[in-house]
Amino acid sequence: MQLDLNLLTALDALLEEGSVAGAAARLHVTAPAMSRSLGRIRKATGDQILVRTGRHMTPTPRAMAMRTEVHTLVQQAQQLLSSRTELDLAALERVFTVRWHDALTTTCGTALVAAVHRQAPGVKLRLTVEPGYDTPELRRGEVDVASSAEPPSQPDIRHRLIGQDRIILAVRAGHPLTEGPVTVERYAAADHVTVSRRGSLSDRVDEVLAALGHERRVIVSAPATDTALQLARDADVVATLPDAVTRSARHHLGLTALPLPFDLPPVPLHLLWHQRYDNDPAHTWLLNLATRTLQTLFTTPHAPDQ
Repeated sequence: MQLDLNLLTALDALLEEGSVAGAAARLHVTAPAMSRSLGRIRKATGDQILVRTGRHMTPTPRAMAMRTEVHTLVQQAQQLLSSRTELDLAALERVFTVRWHDALTTTCGTALVAAVHRQAPGVKLRLTVEPGYDTPELRRGEVDVASSAEPPSQPDIRHRLIGQDRIILAVRAGHPLTEGPVTVERYAAADHVTVSRRGSLSDRVDEVLAALGHERRVIVSAPATDTALQLARDADVVATLPDAVTRSARHHLGLTALPLPFDLPPVPLHLLWHQRYDNDPAHTWLLNLATRTLQTLFTTPHAPDQ
């Protein structure tokens, strides 16, 4: 059965106003046009809907029974098709997938979960591991918000720069590098750990060192930042890592931060999302909450290193 759903709006107005003239004025149509709509409603429902009693019109029992449901349907349709939807966080029920670098999740994951639960108790989060390649999951809708050190390569992926992080050295207290100034020669001669999910024993640091005529000795590759920091504490290796995102973990492990003995560009931190969510109030809320959570990394005063 094919029905004109505009009749629901007309029926809602007729039942609310109780007259053809009132419903026509409410919907900004002529009285004859509303009369024709009433005729079509009567044909579709097999009921008179409104019957004349003297100078007024009275809804039939069928009309009275459907009045509340019709009004609810019209409101739901308006909300569904509205370009501006009010977000009710207390009633929001949704599952978001947030894919951050493991160091970000370790440092800020708890704060994000707490803020989300406090504002929208019905929202659930999936915190997943960041892969070492581009972001097809964003395009497929499998990830809602991702972190990246690079802006996206695809035009349909949006991005927001959160901040920039300097590179430092993390070593155990009493490491030989803590005794005297850190030079390129002393840095290269130490034992090192890289962070790579693919097990790579080199990264961009080695390219810079090679240009300076040096080669460092990497003895182990760690799959995650927290593993690299634990190795720095227990295995006497040097971890070359971003400062802000590892600060709290270094402090917890009692590690010392030392300056890098050569220039290395800061590491940008971007949040990425797909353009399909540009007009989604719930996604915008999560994105802004994630932004504020991560920005504390770059605004909180440095904790003293041990």
